[in-house]
Amino acid sequence: MIRKYFLPSAFALFVAVAPLIPSTPASAQTNAQTHSFAVDHNHFSLDGKPFKVLSGELHYARIPREYWHARLKMAKAMGLNTIATYVFWNVHEPTQGHYDFSGNNDLAAFIKAAQQEGLYVILRSGPYSCAEWELGGFPAWLLKDPASAAVLRSNDPIFMAPTERWIHRLAQEVAPLQLGHGGPILMTQVENEYGNFDHDHVYMEHLKKIFEESRFNASLLYSADNWRNIPGGSIPGLYAATNFGIGNHQGGMDALEKVRPGQPLFVSEYWPGWFDHWGHPHETRPTPPQLEDLDYILHRGAGINIYMFHGGTSFGFMAGSSNISGQFLPDVTSYDYDAPLDEAGHPTPKFLAYRKILAKYGCPTSGPSEMGSEACLPPIPAAPPVITIPQINLTESAALWQNLPAPITSDTPHPMEHFDQSYGYILYRTKIAAAITGDLTLTDLHDYAQIYLDGRLTGTLVRHNADSSKEKSTLAITTTGPAQLDILVANDGRINSTRAMRIESKGITQSVTLSGTPLTGWQTYTLAMTSLPTHFKPGASDGPHFSRASFTLSATGDTFLDIRNLGKGALWINGHPIGRFWNVGPQQTLYVPAPWLRKGRNEIVTFDLLPAATTPHVAGLAQPILDGPTPDKTKSKQE
Repeated sequence: MIRKYFLPSAFALFVAVAPLIPSTPASAQTNAQTHSFAVDHNHFSLDGKPFKVLSGELHYARIPREYWHARLKMAKAMGLNTIATYVFWNVHEPTQGHYDFSGNNDLAAFIKAAQQEGLYVILRSGPYSCAEWELGGFPAWLLKDPASAAVLRSNDPIFMAPTERWIHRLAQEVAPLQLGHGGPILMTQVENEYGNFDHDHVYMEHLKKIFEESRFNASLLYSADNWRNIPGGSIPGLYAATNFGIGNHQGGMDALEKVRPGQPLFVSEYWPGWFDHWGHPHETRPTPPQLEDLDYILHRGAGINIYMFHGGTSFGFMAGSSNISGQFLPDVTSYDYDAPLDEAGHPTPKFLAYRKILAKYGCPTSGPSEMGSEACLPPIPAAPPVITIPQINLTESAALWQNLPAPITSDTPHPMEHFDQSYGYILYRTKIAAAITGDLTLTDLHDYAQIYLDGRLTGTLVRHNADSSKEKSTLAITTTGPAQLDILVANDGRINSTRAMRIESKGITQSVTLSGTPLTGWQTYTLAMTSLPTHFKPGASDGPHFSRASFTLSATGDTFLDIRNLGKGALWINGHPIGRFWNVGPQQTLYVPAPWLRKGRNEIVTFDLLPAATTPHVAGLAQPILDGPTPDKTKSKQE
């Protein structure tokens, strides 16, 4: 293999590759001809011919495996020739040294599926992702040791040692699928928007070296940065790309060209939508200005990656949180993103409009002034069928208090990670020795706490929307004698960007005081929700509780579970973790994919922190409700 690394003053990069037909990567194994992918002055080339990367992002972890091919066919039908995906480290190494590339985590199978559908792949391999995903894709066990947490995303050996082990292990799965070995991977990302976080070029050089030593050297290695921070995150010898949103097409590309004059201009993220926070309005973005942006970007540059082409769902507890202007803002379960292909894989009007623009650049023309015809694109496949489900009454319950694991004793409270717990809830219990009136203060509460005295809910402390600089959460309490104090804490998703990630331990992260005196003698119950109760009784529960019901289907299909009658918690269908719910909106339905339902009997289980006024119930709707009313009316801004 011959490879010349990109330098700001030199633009020759050549990748000699194993057999691959440029327009149909699925044919890779049948053609013995050698092919090449190159940075050629101001454009990419494949086999010496100009090649424009028309990419859209979707994440295998946010899509049921049974739907991978369906979503990829939709990408091809919209006019894309490439797809991009993040690799979430925490999905694959949930506990240190134990790796999972099976089932829905089979990354190699996803990449092969893309190749089978005639698509190239951009591998956004991390180690950091962002993506509104729990801790930006980092495994929570990195936070167990405060020394490790404090150097996240730095060149400190405490962080780089597990990072190097992870990248070496990842390479075993996907390095053989690079373009230079007959696979579809065109480009591999070394870091993600590092310029937003820091500007340590020694760290970036070290990461690049690790990727090369791990055999990530048969595809184009690159970095991606927000257009305002390209100098901080890019380094000589590593191809640089840029990210931006609506209306920043010229400024974003100008910023990249200023740093890398003469290189192909690649927009590694163009944002057609945005993500939602609990308690804030649903985010959408108008289509007409996006079409202007797309036309400008593709006319001027070597390609684009639409982030997101299809958002999907942050199933289970994998939705992250944001730290915007010092506020903690947890993200909803849906990652619809107002993307061209919606959360359930249905093409939107934006999809159809994008298809016209992409055909202009991806389809052949009969003359230099003639727009490419959509006729050259595959027909748009039928979307998965949708079913409705009549109201399901959750008539059985199991109180949390009767379903606690064995406690762990400690003198002071500790965060989740101290107990090797990553997600879910955690309960802290101690005794108040005598009658008292005073302030109960939790220092650095993460994230939502219910305070119980002798089993009675006394108050709630919420980090959501709070100023991150205010570390103390206080509740005035009164006891008439000795009392049992329970503090039940929900992990609402770790912050996925900024240096706040380094202090994202969950639970009570520092101390609890009552009238200024530290409380000691704690029993801690870890509630990771990896197993659910099996014994339920008829009727509702008036405290934190599990509810259960069964329902029967004569046929399966996707559905949108109406959760407006529920409070705050999580939901499972047939053992599959669907996601979090919260009655502050805007999301009022949860997407349930057909492959996770079955003909005949199905079971639903919820865990709800809030008691229901009546028997809790849900129903399967034909349409999602992602724009329900919210307490806050402020929408986000893109950059």
